[in-house]
Amino acid sequence: MIKGVLIDLSGVVYDGGAVLPGAAEAIGRLRGAGMPVRFLTNTTRRSKRLILEALQDMALEIAPEEVFTPASAARQMLLAEGLSPHLLIHPALKEDFHDMPQGGPPALVIGDAADGFTFAVLNQAFRTLEDGARFLALAKNRSFLDADGTRSMDAGAFVTALEFASERTATVLGKPSLAFFTAALLSMGIGPREAVMIGDDAEADVAGARMAGLGAALLVKTGKYRNGDEARYRPNPSATVDDLGAAVDWILAHS
Repeated sequence: MIKGVLIDLSGVVYDGGAVLPGAAEAIGRLRGAGMPVRFLTNTTRRSKRLILEALQDMALEIAPEEVFTPASAARQMLLAEGLSPHLLIHPALKEDFHDMPQGGPPALVIGDAADGFTFAVLNQAFRTLEDGARFLALAKNRSFLDADGTRSMDAGAFVTALEFASERTATVLGKPSLAFFTAALLSMGIGPREAVMIGDDAEADVAGARMAGLGAALLVKTGKYRNGDEARYRPNPSATVDDLGAAVDWILAHS
């Protein structure tokens, strides 16, 4: 039985600065059916405050506790383990780490630094890893749908470059991390088999959710979806649907 829904934001709920057609109404139908909803985003170019402000500007009524970001997961890990971050992230994300304590064991935290990915910065990150720092990646996505409506390279390539150079494997904190999905499920008080994930990324959103044990994962043909994505990664989606509205139709029909 479906008792909760996890939804990706960019490419599923909105595209650029505009809500996708029918998305707000689809979320409203889930809420009207008494279905708890959580929003999982791998966006690392904006702080959680900026994400929430953007949602508010789009007239989407989403509470702060309903939004889960990789930066929030990183903060929790850094504080729990007494780690001091060496940040390789976008300037707009730095406020999420502004009050982190220093003096503890170092941890490299890498997100989508955009134009900040220079050789000098990446080499300094490599040397930090060589000195024994923990290796934390906020996400490892291959690409994302940029503001101009076309796909851009995401942070995954830079994470992989540092993994290759350092012969280390990064701990990924966003999707498809099991801990990331689990945190959202715990906030709803439900188990993995009782939840459905909706996303436009067949690898991080859908295959990641299936690997995390979710009861179902739906791939939408919006955002960065490309023809054939439903067969490109395993586990495959439970269903491939046109958009968020069609995904909600599927969920309500299977509840």
